[in-house]
Amino acid sequence: MATATITKKDQNIGAARAQVSKLTMYEWVATDKRDRKMKGEMASKNASLVKAELRRQGMNPQTVREKRKPLFGGAGKTIKPRDVAIFSRQIATMMKAGVPMVQSFEIIASGQSNVRMKNVLTDVKTAIEGGASLHEALGRHPVQFDELYRNLVRAGESAGVLDTVLDTVATYKERMEAIKSKIKKAMFYPAMVLSVAVIVSLILLIFVVPVFQGVFHEAGAELPAFTQMIVNASNFVKSNGVWILIVLVLCIVGFVMAYKRSEPFAHAMDALTLRIPIIGKILRQSAVARFARTLGVTFQAGVPLVEAMEAVSGATGSVVYAKAVLQMRDDISVGHKLELAMRQTELFPKMVEQMIGIGEESGALDSMLFKIAEFYEEEVENAVDTLSTLLEPLIMIVIGILVGGMVVGLYLPIFKLAGTF
Repeated sequence: MATATITKKDQNIGAARAQVSKLTMYEWVATDKRDRKMKGEMASKNASLVKAELRRQGMNPQTVREKRKPLFGGAGKTIKPRDVAIFSRQIATMMKAGVPMVQSFEIIASGQSNVRMKNVLTDVKTAIEGGASLHEALGRHPVQFDELYRNLVRAGESAGVLDTVLDTVATYKERMEAIKSKIKKAMFYPAMVLSVAVIVSLILLIFVVPVFQGVFHEAGAELPAFTQMIVNASNFVKSNGVWILIVLVLCIVGFVMAYKRSEPFAHAMDALTLRIPIIGKILRQSAVARFARTLGVTFQAGVPLVEAMEAVSGATGSVVYAKAVLQMRDDISVGHKLELAMRQTELFPKMVEQMIGIGEESGALDSMLFKIAEFYEEEVENAVDTLSTLLEPLIMIVIGILVGGMVVGLYLPIFKLAGTF
């Protein structure tokens, strides 16, 4: 009997999915009872149904036409984690206010400027109308709503506290995006400045140095060793520039493919990154903060610890820590305490291990995890600010060596010629 019920539910979801795929967006213009012109958009199977719905609402339809798709960007922008975080806060707020779920999705979808996000939310709403639970409907979009997100929603539905869990998920997503943004900001500035310095250096080598080389040749000046080195570098870049670019692109593509497809290579590179002074410390603290925050949220939502650990592993942002969390999951599944399993990895600070142990003994593991997360999130923020302060003079030195050194090298022969007169 249960099998038949599930099958019927699946059929309803399938029918809902087929229904949403057939809908077309129409633009309409109509007049109301006061003869005032109104306009808007409506999704429907055909224009006749749009006109019928407008008449049912007491309006006189003037024109109904299919909405034109823009030439560029018709599919919408990519859905970013920040979009999911904002949606999570919106749906949590509406459910706490007592707005029905289907209506909440309809309101949020109508306010989306990103076409892709709007389509995803409309599809989820249609699946819910067809009889699917929220976590089942979200499961149709695993890229936007990962396993951790769906597990938390399922736990909230099972416990009857979906609005509270969604509010917790919204806070969690916002915190995770804040810490990611902080780290990206720290890395972006030096990377951008160094990239500009390299581009300027290449422009000097390709276009400026050859001009100076011609002047030196006509003057018959003997070039200093440093200037000759710059001239040789210019000739090499001009002669082999295309091959250098091809090799560079192939190396980057090869590195990215190897990192994505080879687990040992990704693990080795991640372990190497964690050993870099200052940056490695920030990444380790970030991984600990993400681990604690994510496990605290899942544990508070009532997800079993072993099941939670598998979902948490992908949220650490580190291949090394993800593997360690899976190892901890295996240890916990055979009866070990979380503190003992954590100690075996030798990746977590002693303070974290001790606080976890205290949380397990006192029965307040979730609150202890949140305290750990808050502490390390603050540590990451302070470390990023310190890193930015330290990098500014270092970047100036690098730019001075790259660009300034090249300019000085080009003017050395001129100074030498001027001294002979």
